[in-house]
Amino acid sequence: MLAIVAADAGFAAPKLAPVDEAFLKAYDAFRAGDPLKLQKFSSLPARHVLAPYPEYWRLKLQLEEMHDADVRAFLELQAGSYLADRLRADWLKELGKRGDWQSFDRELPLLAQDDLEIRCYDWLSRLTRADEGAHEEARAIWLEPRELPDGCQALANRMIDAGRVSVDDVWRRVRLLFENGQLSAARRALVHLPASEKHDEAQLNQAATAPRKLLASLPRNLGRRAVREMTLFAVLRLGRNDPEAAVEVLRGKLGERLPAEDVQYLWGRLAYEGARRLVPEAHEWYRLADSAALSDEQLAWKARAALRAADWQVVRDAIDRMSVSARQDPAWTYWYGRALGVQGREDGARAYFLRISGQPNFYGLLAAEELGAIAGVPEPYHVASDAEVEAANGNPGLARALELYRLDLRIEATREWVFAIRGMGDAQLLAAAELARRAEIFDRAINTADRTAHRHNYQVRFLAPFKEVFGEHARSAGLEEAWVLGLVRQESRFIVNARSSAGARGLMQLMPATARWVAKRSGLRNFTQARVAEVPVNVALGTNYLKLVLDDLGHMVLASAAYNAGPGRARRWRDARPLEGAIYAETIPFNETRDYVKKVMSNTMYYSQLIGGKLIPLKDRLGLIPAKAAGEHVNEELP
Repeated sequence: MLAIVAADAGFAAPKLAPVDEAFLKAYDAFRAGDPLKLQKFSSLPARHVLAPYPEYWRLKLQLEEMHDADVRAFLELQAGSYLADRLRADWLKELGKRGDWQSFDRELPLLAQDDLEIRCYDWLSRLTRADEGAHEEARAIWLEPRELPDGCQALANRMIDAGRVSVDDVWRRVRLLFENGQLSAARRALVHLPASEKHDEAQLNQAATAPRKLLASLPRNLGRRAVREMTLFAVLRLGRNDPEAAVEVLRGKLGERLPAEDVQYLWGRLAYEGARRLVPEAHEWYRLADSAALSDEQLAWKARAALRAADWQVVRDAIDRMSVSARQDPAWTYWYGRALGVQGREDGARAYFLRISGQPNFYGLLAAEELGAIAGVPEPYHVASDAEVEAANGNPGLARALELYRLDLRIEATREWVFAIRGMGDAQLLAAAELARRAEIFDRAINTADRTAHRHNYQVRFLAPFKEVFGEHARSAGLEEAWVLGLVRQESRFIVNARSSAGARGLMQLMPATARWVAKRSGLRNFTQARVAEVPVNVALGTNYLKLVLDDLGHMVLASAAYNAGPGRARRWRDARPLEGAIYAETIPFNETRDYVKKVMSNTMYYSQLIGGKLIPLKDRLGLIPAKAAGEHVNEELP
């Protein structure tokens, strides 16, 4: 039975001060788009740290009718602030809609953030000045795999009117949108085709909703591009849910009737879909794609499929074809080095490992171990002085963020914080991190300390608040404390009242059904969902669940994956043969879970050193993932 100290039944949230209550009502009025109600609750004292917010909300709600002078007065008064940059971005879009390019060009250089729609308005502004170079730069918008915002749509229309967009460009964009499931945006792009290229809307609908039916009765005239593109879309649509079935279609009459270029294109897409589902044959499908142009994402999954097939030459080939920026990802630097090493090119492998060894991430740790070392925690720690922390406290942006956190407006607070620390040096970052730590805003403390380049404080970067609670329950459950801390750092950044969009709560992010199941199984008395956010209850339930998952799956990497994505998925992602733990982690189909497992395991390494745990190499922790086995014991009750 779990032993947990009962919460104080008489606890109640403190009553808000009148000024706080008025501010929160003003915020609610802004979110509801009610300027009259906003005005009623906007009377903050002039020197209040959050005084700029009601004025920003007022301007934002009525921006279309605002006089330029009112907007400029706010921008000047709040110059350099997050709210000024946010209003400037809104104002630039309004100026772009109006075609007021003189005002737009004056304000644009003062904007700190990047925004696609504002870039489009900038290109439009340049075109009004006969800057023809803008046409070529603006071609990038055709590669956006989503619906274009209004400003970019206006730019696209102008480029089409100027004859700067070809039929091939339109079809290229339509394919990209089809690939990314953006059907509505694809329909809007199809409007730009000339009459001779128009598609059959009924055929498009059938490809989208009943691709098997369309492919079972192929159109007669595949020579016409519009018909062929709808057929290719049907294969894509079928392949997204059932790549093996789509492969059967391609291997049949369709493959014989399509141009070789289109066949290779489809093999590249189906290989990608198959690889993401860990279909072993996807490795061969990629070979059939031959010289088809593949995106970095497709090439990443080609490399992952080759890793699972132990085809190290294809791993190298896939990475070689990636863009420069993609190849520089620590993952592909590491795996390229591993491929060279397997092929006997030790000097080349060492050169690749040296590029990332020492980086504080999963692959930096593994690269260090390949070079014969275990990456340690950088010392000495740079501890911010009281004077430095006081200076951070005097930063208006950080002060506003802290006040917003106090009022539990976490989204606005985090935006303020992130804007305030941009461009800070290491000492300033660590002072801001210490300010957040003292205020018990642990996620900001960790994330801010994470940004330092040369001077570090890993005691803050890898905080361990509530350490006694974690230590007690980790020991009780028979778990390594460093692993539990590493998992919680990734789950909630130690925010007690953290709540996910799916409803997970607390430090260990427990879903309601999971918390209820573990509480019942563990014999926790007087359990209610309201108690899940209590630190002792949350940690007790979370560690007990993690232990059950570990016992069921038998491996720390599998249990980490299961904690994020569920035990069933963690089992299915294994291979028919034992798989290196790092390869298992890299080939997890879900982006979130893949990143999660890597970070939990690297976090564990750092916490182990910081709390004096047993120093075990990361490669040993990852070990081998057992093969799938018929008739293996599975705890069917485990959620």
